[in-house]
Amino acid sequence: MILSAVGDERFPHSHIKDHPMAVKAYGTHASSNPLEPMNITRREVGAHDVKIDIAYCGVCHSDLHQARDEWGGTVFPCVPGHEIVGRVSAVGEHVKGFRPSDLVGVGCIVDSCRTYAECENGAENYCDGMIGTYNGPASDAPGHTLGGYSQKIVVHERYVLRTRHPEDQLAAVAPLLCAGITTYSPLRHWKAGPGKKVGVVGIGGLGHMGIKLAHAMGAHVVAFTTSESKREAARALGADEVVVSRNQEEMAAHEKSFDLILNTVAAPHDLNAFLVLLKLGGTLALVGVPPSPHTAPQVFNLIKKRRSIAGSMIGGIPETQEMLDFCAAHGIVADIELISASGINDAYERMLKGDVKYRFVIDNATLAA
Repeated sequence: MILSAVGDERFPHSHIKDHPMAVKAYGTHASSNPLEPMNITRREVGAHDVKIDIAYCGVCHSDLHQARDEWGGTVFPCVPGHEIVGRVSAVGEHVKGFRPSDLVGVGCIVDSCRTYAECENGAENYCDGMIGTYNGPASDAPGHTLGGYSQKIVVHERYVLRTRHPEDQLAAVAPLLCAGITTYSPLRHWKAGPGKKVGVVGIGGLGHMGIKLAHAMGAHVVAFTTSESKREAARALGADEVVVSRNQEEMAAHEKSFDLILNTVAAPHDLNAFLVLLKLGGTLALVGVPPSPHTAPQVFNLIKKRRSIAGSMIGGIPETQEMLDFCAAHGIVADIELISASGINDAYERMLKGDVKYRFVIDNATLAA
């Protein structure tokens, strides 16, 4: 039973339960420490909660940034992970949309204000009160949210998503909860589709999803890479053309031709090289988050063709469900490398070197080892 409602206006939808669950996890107690096994607790299932046995959790570059406090503001202990898939093991008495044994996912959001315009319009990702799956405020111990590098999680039903992919694809579905929606949302917003020319900069965890999704939407897709060796890989993902961005002739051949360029690169670079490739009214949409600023755009590269630089951050809950349904209908999953929980520190180092095609996913069953 509920012992007490939390009397804190910041957490109007949370409550403390009398028998929190002990759960094995991987996390870190300091930014300078490697990730290590730890025990955490999860609240008991409330009336509107869904308890999920986590089967797999994708490894996002944001996890590394947060664990190492590279963006500042990390609270410890930090248990990363916001690309979560698994099976429902229990539901609260008022939950209507899910039942035990359902295959579900949880992305980057586990709560929001639920009252202001962003939440009412399904744009919880832009709500000032959005609570992230980890490193967000929480009413139960340790006082902030803990993510998917763990055995179980309890989430309000509003923020739980349904996957319709076959169960044997579940591990490869996990990265859709961040990498998938991060690229799907801007592609939908700027209306990628037949008759549109779309560029995708970078062929990593985000970029490989951007190529697959833009191709499935019917756009003419051009992949940009700094590596000659990635040409065939990009074409296999669905790119109609591949441009090596260090080749000035190849870049010049595409000047003033793109409706949209999706920039997924999480390292600082010169945006002007891509701005000049946009046609009149074209948009360069940034989704990668570098640790330091990009080279500032030249104003004339913007005003001469009414070009725009824009940003996009994940997606709201309805749009994330739409993305999952779209991917299931088109047979889209991420290309992954499955790892054990004990391999996460090596995976972080390999991720920094770009040594993964294209997303690490933790087999959460190994947390019990």
